[in-house]
Amino acid sequence: MQWYIKALKNYRGFTGRATRTEYWMFFLFNIIFFIALAFLQEMLGIIHLLTPLYSLAMFLPSLAVLLRRLHDSGKSGWWVLFCLIPMVGFVILTVFACLPSEGNNKYGSNFNY
Repeated sequence: MQWYIKALKNYRGFTGRATRTEYWMFFLFNIIFFIALAFLQEMLGIIHLLTPLYSLAMFLPSLAVLLRRLHDSGKSGWWVLFCLIPMVGFVILTVFACLPSEGNNKYGSNFNY
């Protein structure tokens, strides 16, 4: 949970680096909260408004942590534009997010938690 909160607090931070743990824990909690909201929405029978609002609110923090993750693996943030390619772009970014941290690079020094 600390990784999720850390990423939310650093939603404007498009520079620097994010470890694999930080990225994947944010991704995991983001999915869990989305599913919980969708379930709550269905149980209460309310209009489908919670999940789109949550997705919109999480767009900037998700983008920021992905860019920092790309920086940690030594890639430029411009690689995120591969999302515009259907199916292939998602696979490429997932592979890049799984890559190990690079040593010291132009985006900052290597750090371990």
